[in-house]
Amino acid sequence: MNSERIVLKGITWNHSRGFVPMVATAQRFGEENPEVEIKWEKRSLQAFADFSVEDLAESYDLLVIDHPWAGFAAKTKSVLPLDAYLASSFLKDQQNNSVGQSYNSYHFDNHQWALAIDAATPVASSRPDLLKRNRLELPKTFHDLLLLADEGVVGFPMIAIDTLMNFYMFCCSLGEAPCQTDQFVVSDHVGRQALLYFKQLADKIDKRFHNYNPIRVYEEMVNEDHVAYCPFAYGYANYARYGYAARELQFHDLVSLNGQHMQSTLGGTGVAISANCRHIEHALRYICYVASPFCQTGLYFDSGGQPGHLDAWKSVYTNEQTGNYFYRTLPALERAFLRPRYHGHLFFQDYAGDIIRSYLIENGDEGVLLSKLNELYQESKALV
Repeated sequence: MNSERIVLKGITWNHSRGFVPMVATAQRFGEENPEVEIKWEKRSLQAFADFSVEDLAESYDLLVIDHPWAGFAAKTKSVLPLDAYLASSFLKDQQNNSVGQSYNSYHFDNHQWALAIDAATPVASSRPDLLKRNRLELPKTFHDLLLLADEGVVGFPMIAIDTLMNFYMFCCSLGEAPCQTDQFVVSDHVGRQALLYFKQLADKIDKRFHNYNPIRVYEEMVNEDHVAYCPFAYGYANYARYGYAARELQFHDLVSLNGQHMQSTLGGTGVAISANCRHIEHALRYICYVASPFCQTGLYFDSGGQPGHLDAWKSVYTNEQTGNYFYRTLPALERAFLRPRYHGHLFFQDYAGDIIRSYLIENGDEGVLLSKLNELYQESKALV
């Protein structure tokens, strides 16, 4: 009599980069392990950021999450601490081959809550053909960027979450990482400077970008001939690949501000295992396969994934397929800011972006805005 077939359910995010590589790796894993079937489902990008990991862990065995949930996972114990199950040598290799702080982003309260299978941070992108057609050059400095924006060919995402991440970027680029004390988000001097720089650029951008996320920006760049340059949006190597869209984009490091390349805010995703999973051994084998350099550089990347393993970023093969996307943007990943992950920061993140976005769109007083952010920050700290 045949043994009962093992079925694992997974949830990931709805984009070619988020869904297809998980389906492809699940299919291949099932071919090599016929007793196991892995079924992946998907949710919108907004739901990916918002929906509680604790709630998802009640319905799914495997979860693709982003690292701001690490503190929540540690508090609720809704996903497994992988260091209690995986060999220390494997985890050490993952850490040694992390793209920037991707691996450490899922390490919280002395435990590893996910494996970094995808790495990203805001980087610059361009349509070289449009720049050439308009006799324009790639900006090197923030001043150059402002001049290019005056030409009407610049756009970037301004929905609330991206606005907050980019506010963090301006603060870091001015020499002060946000949320490093319990008293305030950022010092008044740096906060005001960051807001003024940000608004100076935002005022030059068409209003349609107020409601764009990174994917919407990239889709417009590849399908229309309006935007020649995006100064910062979470990178998507898919758009640098031949055959993915009508045109390919070229990706770049960020411009410099005050003599240094700007420092953006780390993104990416990790794969975790629900604490309710009944087939832990098989789930562990699968996530180790997906996170392996063999899979990351091969099937995961070939299926549209944006790897989280350094071998894949330094691979000649992956760079040949993406116009050197990984070579070009790796410096930005290596210096990217690791945002706060304490339990209450998700509350802060849910509301802070709207406050900054309103200021950028409707004007306002920098001091009043910073006071509102500090109040919200104190409220979030009280949730820990």
